[in-house]
Amino acid sequence: MIVSASYKTDIPAFYQRWFLNRLRAGYCKMVNPFNSGQRRTVSLARSDVDGFVFWTKNLGPFLEVLPEVRRRGFPFVIQYSINGYPRALESQVADAKRSVEHMRFVAREYGPRVAVWRYDPIIISSLTPLDFHRRNFAALAKELAGATDEVVVSFMQVYRKTRRNMNRSAAENSFDWHDPGREAKQALVGDLVGVASQYNIRLTVCTQPDLLIDGAGEARCIDARRLMDISRQTFRAQLGGVRQGCGCFESIDIGDYDTCPHGCMYCYAVRDRKAALRRFLAHDPDGEYLFPMPPVRIGKIKQGSLS
Repeated sequence: MIVSASYKTDIPAFYQRWFLNRLRAGYCKMVNPFNSGQRRTVSLARSDVDGFVFWTKNLGPFLEVLPEVRRRGFPFVIQYSINGYPRALESQVADAKRSVEHMRFVAREYGPRVAVWRYDPIIISSLTPLDFHRRNFAALAKELAGATDEVVVSFMQVYRKTRRNMNRSAAENSFDWHDPGREAKQALVGDLVGVASQYNIRLTVCTQPDLLIDGAGEARCIDARRLMDISRQTFRAQLGGVRQGCGCFESIDIGDYDTCPHGCMYCYAVRDRKAALRRFLAHDPDGEYLFPMPPVRIGKIKQGSLS
């Protein structure tokens, strides 16, 4: 079993104490976000976990946890989002230069296969037009040369909550944004492929198969093959993405929606930024659950929907 921690929230940045406590206990508990009556105990014992995939925008607080994860024999991959966006889009995210330093440290300590750079989601706005992404991506790729061998990209998925939050930020910060057509997206992906290849970084596309042009591969963010390569061990794994078009291997995610206080306007996993902050402040790092009850939700949500 691969454990994902977590595409629903930033455990390395905000919940590192809880994760370490649960790792030492050998298990955690979780609530089904789509059925609050379902509870599950997830083993975190080495005999049951083939590896971890950590997702983060700020690895700094988690650097002191990684040595114990390694000492306990767990292979791990870090999906590290570094966008370098303006504060109007990412109000609380760590400075990109610091995040680059984190990735370079991980490469030195654990190897360049461990950290995967995520440049996503790509947002086209008056603050971040197409030329911004060409320049910004090139500058980051140059700094990350040798620290990673893969960059994952995707364009923002415009769900209802995403549109609402983006429109609110646009009004407050005097910018405009739009979702470009497929041809414009493909053209930018082609430019980014060329830049990445200059630094021996392979570009892959996450959950958007219509953008798989020449030179761009399909992303497997939960990648059993990478974990096997890192650990030099084999284990059974099968493909089983969490949504349509996802190329990931099967995993179990131990995070929770509406709990990340980063404040990113485009976030898929947070409906209400103020509610997410309140839940973070109420978190108990000694608890068995990241949060014992699911977030309050308005209306009905079908399983697998992020709208």
